[in-house]
Amino acid sequence: MSESHATQIPDLSGRTAIVTGASGGLGRETARALAAAGARVVLAVRHVDKGRAVAAELPGRTEVRALDLADLASVRHFAEDWQGEISLLVNNAATIYPPELTRTKDGFEAQFGVNHLGHFALTQLLREHLTGRVVSISSASQAARLDLDDPNWERRRYNASRAYNESKLAVLLFTFELQRRLTAVGSAVLATAAHPGWAATGALSDARGFVHSLMRLSTPLVASSAAAGARPTLYAATGDIPGGTYVGPGILQMYGAPKPVQASKAARDPELARRLWEVSEQLTEESVRG
Repeated sequence: MSESHATQIPDLSGRTAIVTGASGGLGRETARALAAAGARVVLAVRHVDKGRAVAAELPGRTEVRALDLADLASVRHFAEDWQGEISLLVNNAATIYPPELTRTKDGFEAQFGVNHLGHFALTQLLREHLTGRVVSISSASQAARLDLDDPNWERRRYNASRAYNESKLAVLLFTFELQRRLTAVGSAVLATAAHPGWAATGALSDARGFVHSLMRLSTPLVASSAAAGARPTLYAATGDIPGGTYVGPGILQMYGAPKPVQASKAARDPELARRLWEVSEQLTEESVRG
């Protein structure tokens, strides 16, 4: 598959796309490409002023709405204000490697809370509006296991890297379980996932520690651009692929044209995915059900 074919976006005129975390990095480039293809793009962002500055530079029809995935009340408010169909929901926003244990407004460990639970709640609350595809952004770095007995690091000694990797494993488990549930009820909506490989997105700007500092310093030298990092997301969002597809860069899952890639054994565990879904429902129940 050539790179031009893998990243070609069809005409999206008349369709509405929501991109979370669209005020920078992968989200900004994803929003830019979707808007250029004719979609009405809603930038769902924590800082509205930053979102407006980005939207002013984008082609086509754009809109900025407040969404703080670290606050389930904000997630519910966003969903309650929504009207109309959603052709594409891109669960892109993420927090990565906070310098110390940080919690969301609802008490969740920040990376698990934002990267997984916030998007889980958002998808659930918007489900009646979804008509096309849900794309969730994972990572090439995933944990080998997910501790569902302590997902919010209330008893374990905190490790930011492992917490991030667990959150990104949760994203994949959620995607595959969502697709199973959509298929079971005969829905035409598809759930897919993507990861950007090594891309210069600015995500490590607040990371601390020797390894993370080394990654931050080396990223501008060896990483792909944010625009290149967004290509797997765009392929997962618009490519001719079945639900449950996981997309990443084709060269060592680090660089190059996007293509379907193999998820880890843990990510493909349906029993773990079912348990995660149940835990996620319990943790977000008040917000999702009202």
